[in-house]
Amino acid sequence: MNAAQQFRRAAAKKAADPRHRAVLEKNIATYDDAVARGRTRYAGWENARSTAAQIKWKAINHLDSYLEQFERAVVENGGHVFWAETAEDARRYIVELAQQRGVQKVVKSKSMVTEEIHLNAAFAAAGIEPVETDLGEFICQLRGESPYHILTPIMHLTKTDVAILFHERFGTPLTATAGELAGVAREQLRKVFLSADMGVTGANFLVADTGMVALSTNEGNGRLSVSLPRIHVVVAGIEKVIPHFEDLAVLWPVLAQVGTGQGVTAYNTLVGAPRRDGEPDSPTEFHVVLLDNGRTRLLADVEQRDALHCIRCGACLNACPVYKNIGGHAYGTTYQGPIGSVITPHLRDACEWSHLSYASSLCGACTGVCPVRIDVHRHLLHNRRNAVRRKFDNPLQRLAFKAWCWVMQDATRYRITGKLARLAIRFGLAAPLAKAWMQGRELPEVPEQSFRELWAGMDDNSRTRS
Repeated sequence: MNAAQQFRRAAAKKAADPRHRAVLEKNIATYDDAVARGRTRYAGWENARSTAAQIKWKAINHLDSYLEQFERAVVENGGHVFWAETAEDARRYIVELAQQRGVQKVVKSKSMVTEEIHLNAAFAAAGIEPVETDLGEFICQLRGESPYHILTPIMHLTKTDVAILFHERFGTPLTATAGELAGVAREQLRKVFLSADMGVTGANFLVADTGMVALSTNEGNGRLSVSLPRIHVVVAGIEKVIPHFEDLAVLWPVLAQVGTGQGVTAYNTLVGAPRRDGEPDSPTEFHVVLLDNGRTRLLADVEQRDALHCIRCGACLNACPVYKNIGGHAYGTTYQGPIGSVITPHLRDACEWSHLSYASSLCGACTGVCPVRIDVHRHLLHNRRNAVRRKFDNPLQRLAFKAWCWVMQDATRYRITGKLARLAIRFGLAAPLAKAWMQGRELPEVPEQSFRELWAGMDDNSRTRS
């Protein structure tokens, strides 16, 4: 079964699951309320969006120079930078570094890019234990599943689901409160933090002029992953670079606002160097892995390169009517929802993942909420156009559209086809052709006359009244 077939099957299953949809609807409604309240803090939210978009435009359109500036600053500060062209390159560098340093256990702060390169599986294959320390990611790891949402990994779960999981794994009572469950996770993770040899984090932003890595978390696990292990490895896509330290004054609050409705994330951390003489903590080694993995292909596309402006806030997922019905796992890829459907065909095999661009109503809600003004729904149209040009679409579908175009270009052909279609429906001949469509629907009754025939039989007065 290919990716498109898996997506259709998973989407149909989740869309028909009332419990799944109810949980998702409740959690997104809670998010919407928080974001609406947070929006009142801004005197000019649209100005903030425009400023954030300008910062990212400048960074992406001068990406080469800012990345080189970032690398120079990191090296001057005593760190190491590795340029990974592919996911395999990134995995190999990190795992070999861990093996050379005798690492047995790794703590990981929330990072979608490490999900993208399947770093946990690579660690496990090398006999190294990776532990997710973000509460949501920790629960995903215990359940053996990937994150459900770019920002909210367990949006599909209820407190009861988590209580059952913790009862099975840690023996907690099924009646445990959310605070008690968080306390159990904290107790489990504290032991891991104190015994880990390596900390792996992502990066919300890479600051070019200082060589600093900006991390945003709400649990403090990012700071512990940075400061306690003796080795800190940052894995970040090359698009995360921003030009200036001052840009964080805009990007940090904008990210918090659209991500969770907060004025600012609870823990905003800047790291950029190994431990210096006299410092009581921080790692003795600091490494940054800059990941391409298809991003330069998207960068080369002038029409669509602004998709690289994405700051991974998850707002477009929460606004998308398709995501609200089928959820995150149905997409079958690291980045879900509208922005995932835009970038995945560029980052992975374009033919295999071209179907994702059709998983959209093109309502434009994603574009309307994007804090950096990415024209998301138009990029979905661009992807569809590109798929058709490269003949990734179904040959039968292509033939059907050609036939439809031929019919619509001539009034006589249109009239004859309409009559044949009505006869086919009336005598049940259309049912086999519309089998998939009819799984959840019934064909309507066919009127005796078409609209054209009714219109032709009216006098002028009747037409005027109509």
